[in-house]
Amino acid sequence: MKTNESDIAALMRSQGVIARAAAAELALTSTEQRNAALAAAANSLRANVEKILTANQLDMEQAEQSGLSASMLDRLMLNPERVAAMAAGLEVIAELDDPLGNVIEEWQRPNGLMIQRVSVPLGVIGIIYESRPNVTADAAALCLKSGNAVILRGGSESFNSSTAIHSCIVAGLEESGITAGCVQMVPTRDRDAVGFLLSSMAEWIDVVVPRGGKRLIKRVQEEARVPVIGHLEGICHVYLHESADATIAREVVLNAKMRRTGICGAAESVLVDRSVAAELLPDVCAALTAADCEIRGDAAVTEIVAAAIPASDDDWATEYLDAIVSIRVVDDIAAAIAHIEHFGSGHTDCIIASDPIAAERFLREVDSAIVLHNASTQFADGGEFGMGAEIGIATGRIHARGPVGAKQLTSYKYVVRGSGQIRPA
Repeated sequence: MKTNESDIAALMRSQGVIARAAAAELALTSTEQRNAALAAAANSLRANVEKILTANQLDMEQAEQSGLSASMLDRLMLNPERVAAMAAGLEVIAELDDPLGNVIEEWQRPNGLMIQRVSVPLGVIGIIYESRPNVTADAAALCLKSGNAVILRGGSESFNSSTAIHSCIVAGLEESGITAGCVQMVPTRDRDAVGFLLSSMAEWIDVVVPRGGKRLIKRVQEEARVPVIGHLEGICHVYLHESADATIAREVVLNAKMRRTGICGAAESVLVDRSVAAELLPDVCAALTAADCEIRGDAAVTEIVAAAIPASDDDWATEYLDAIVSIRVVDDIAAAIAHIEHFGSGHTDCIIASDPIAAERFLREVDSAIVLHNASTQFADGGEFGMGAEIGIATGRIHARGPVGAKQLTSYKYVVRGSGQIRPA
């Protein structure tokens, strides 16, 4: 049932008011207090595994009935191991250095003024995400660690799971004496709540972070009246240079594409130098085919690989999030870089090469948030970067880029100390 529009407005305004007040309190808490809340929340997650899994089962049944794709179901599904990983992630975040109160830079002016640039929270963050219920824990923990209040709006398909996880986070806050208003969750599936959050809450929300598919990101960027940290999509490439080691090429491509096909760091396109295409592609594609991956290739690829079907022009710009990969033969590294510049999304791109000069050229010239040499694109993850977790991979160039962890959720202020200085007329 659709919620009355005035009720949505009242609900969201109330959450905004609470979040703004909570942010002011949270900014004054100690490192120890915030870390204690994270530890308590992790313990609560472990103590409530059955409750979380029961809620997730409801979501899974509803998602299957509504025809959600296999990759989306994988994102939605929780099991004891994934809940345990969520709890462990909170503890890793607790162990990170405090991102607040750090002197980033300091200097003294000729008139004796001492100037420092000091890290501070952003304030109140609105996070809108789809499918993955674990984002509830990751996002809440990163915001708590960085001293930011947060309003979470999870996907409708993960509503029950996210609600159960949120209750564990609140338990951790209450146990440590931090107001529960620091981490709120929008308690309705009504899509109008998202619209109101984006368009009418600039008084209370300082930045919005969307995490989801292209349609969600596009909506957020079009409707938001506050700054947005987000990415459009993950069209990630693995480029096989003529100096690529055949074994590394096969193993990295297979992992980058098939480890988990539904994540934004999954490789969607493979590029290979013409001079080694006939040598490398049969082995690489045999591994992909054995893993039930559909291969779509250009004319050169279909001549080499019997299992490949012709690719369309749209394939080079498609984020499949599924067991499908597009493969193209290119003349050289310059052509590979040009292809990535034209079709890529600025997310994550990789070169497989034994030639260090070629590798350094790729790393220097490819303008993506994450560039890798001889490593799977599936390492595009805050946890793998040692951040404990991430809210998402930012592909823009303003404020944050790449994995958005606790440190990326801070800003700074200037602290100036004097001894009675006045500015001359």
